[in-house]
Amino acid sequence: MDVKQLRALVTVAEVGSVTRAAELLHLVQPAVTRHIRSLEEELGVALFERTRQGMRPTEAGLIMIDRARRALMELERARAEVQPTPGAVTGIVTVGLLESAADLLTEPLVAVLAREQPGIELRLMTAYSGHLQQWLDDGDLDLSLLYNLASSPSLNAHPLVREQLWVVAPDSEGLRADRPVPFAQAAAHPMVMPASGHALRTLIDEAAARAEAGMDIVLQTNSLRVQKQLVLAGHGWTILPGVGIAEDVTDGTLSAAPLGEPDVWRSIVLATPRAGRTPPAVAVVARELARQVRAAVREGRWPSAQLLTSGGGVPGGGEAQGAVS
Repeated sequence: MDVKQLRALVTVAEVGSVTRAAELLHLVQPAVTRHIRSLEEELGVALFERTRQGMRPTEAGLIMIDRARRALMELERARAEVQPTPGAVTGIVTVGLLESAADLLTEPLVAVLAREQPGIELRLMTAYSGHLQQWLDDGDLDLSLLYNLASSPSLNAHPLVREQLWVVAPDSEGLRADRPVPFAQAAAHPMVMPASGHALRTLIDEAAARAEAGMDIVLQTNSLRVQKQLVLAGHGWTILPGVGIAEDVTDGTLSAAPLGEPDVWRSIVLATPRAGRTPPAVAVVARELARQVRAAVREGRWPSAQLLTSGGGVPGGGEAQGAVS
């Protein structure tokens, strides 16, 4: 098994065609076919089904493709680290961002790193916390923002922020930041909710139980943007973190108010793997991401958020600051 075989495997899987893979790899088609067949012979299993629609991975193929993709990524990262420009931090860093905070943090993070650390190749993935944690555990991410994670056997959690959840409605409802809405009052409206099993939905369900309030859930979705679109279209109200609706409230698209009776908060951490060394490039990105989070809170761009004190700081140094109102 060699790198050429793994590259052929991953490329064929991505494009579904040996011909197209050969073009991308700058090889002749028989060479790509030979790499795939020799790998299948070595493993003793078929990795693809040859169909009229193209090359379709088998169950064994899906396993190998996933592992091959990670192996190739690690080789790229190692090459970047051992062949650096003198005095520069280099490497590939894959970062997970919560969907709710992505709009706030992505551009500032990219801009600073492009200007100050051009040797770092940044790769960004956005999703909900549960998906990001799984990707971090699987080794697909180097670091990630997660919420309501105190610790886990595989991850270190560096506290950054706690923020309140907000009731969100069309602008015509006139919700205001200085007038919290009791949970029972919000629940009296049709509700557009995160799908069951989502960590945010768990927080909301726990609050509903404390308030002894039933919810008329008319729609469920796993997309924050879809939640907001459905509220805007008049299908119901919803509950979201303040950071996810700040721009919508500012531009008058939606109205929102802090959720009360009970208040509901989530804590956001910067999570990193416990095992292995932290590459310099990962440490640099972790520090900058934490700095961007703190700046957003201090400058009032992250509604109803409080900074948290971290006992150990982010990887490579850089303490989080004490809690503020």
